[in-house]
Amino acid sequence: MIYLQIFWVFFITNMLGYGGGPATIPLVQHEVVEVFGWLTEAEFAEVLAMGNALPGPIATKMAGYIGFMQGGVLGAVIALAATIMPSIILMLALMGVLMRYRESPQVKRLTIYVRPTVAVLLGAIALQLFFSGWQSIGWLHMVILIAASYACLEKFKVHPALVVLATLVYGAMLLG
Repeated sequence: MIYLQIFWVFFITNMLGYGGGPATIPLVQHEVVEVFGWLTEAEFAEVLAMGNALPGPIATKMAGYIGFMQGGVLGAVIALAATIMPSIILMLALMGVLMRYRESPQVKRLTIYVRPTVAVLLGAIALQLFFSGWQSIGWLHMVILIAASYACLEKFKVHPALVVLATLVYGAMLLG
């Protein structure tokens, strides 16, 4: 039964998550934290941070990890397959239609309408993770991490993956 649940979670979230991996993050969070209870908010935040720190698509990294934690190697394979399957199915089914109508004003308008929705979903999860972090590590560490991250990204132009890695090290050394 767990394998069917793993497949369902990652297939449906990736089927509905228009916009790629970042658009599916709030959907995956809802399913694995609130519906199935496989992870806590804090654990999901850690999985998300690690997924962002590693190269490659975030959706597949998260699916592989969560699938492995719930169902071992077979669970990871099922989660990965379920994550990429909607894209493959839709690409094969809609390639001709998309190529024919890609310059259509309706298609362009659809993309314009979907972008703010994805932005709001990502903003909502960012706020939720911010308040969760605020409660668990306190305001001082949050201010330090935010200020240092901002300075590294904006002033010193440090690669975002290195900033995420540095915050993980900070957390492991001072908060762990």
